[in-house]
Amino acid sequence: MATNIALGLDTRITLLVTGLIFLSALLLGVWKYHGIRTSPDGAAHIYVDIAHRAALMYSFAGILVAVFTELSAWPTAVNLTADLVILGFFVSAIATYAWHGRRRDTTNQFHGDINASTRLAMVALIGGEVGGFLVLFTGFLSAQF
Repeated sequence: MATNIALGLDTRITLLVTGLIFLSALLLGVWKYHGIRTSPDGAAHIYVDIAHRAALMYSFAGILVAVFTELSAWPTAVNLTADLVILGFFVSAIATYAWHGRRRDTTNQFHGDINASTRLAMVALIGGEVGGFLVLFTGFLSAQF
């Protein structure tokens, strides 16, 4: 028997993006497998491996974000903004890892001199992910306690 669960628009969009992140993890796994099979040392490039693992972890983190979104007291627009900031940084991190894996240009993107734009990007990532989650978490606390 099918049960209709009415999820908020913010939660549905978060789950949609999370599903796409999981799909990307599966496809990155194919790329990783290809790298393992064709590499003389039996390993994919480290950033292909990192992109695959990050996408898997971020997809499950996205489910957690969706739960806090659905249980939040804040308006849909507030929740959705927080969700998209968090998920946007997840996607940009995965894309950066895949880009380095494709280029095979480094084994540590933070090794050596870090330019100002990289530092700014990391500060934005930290603020966006932590801040976005704090919005959802305080919305959850407000609604549930």
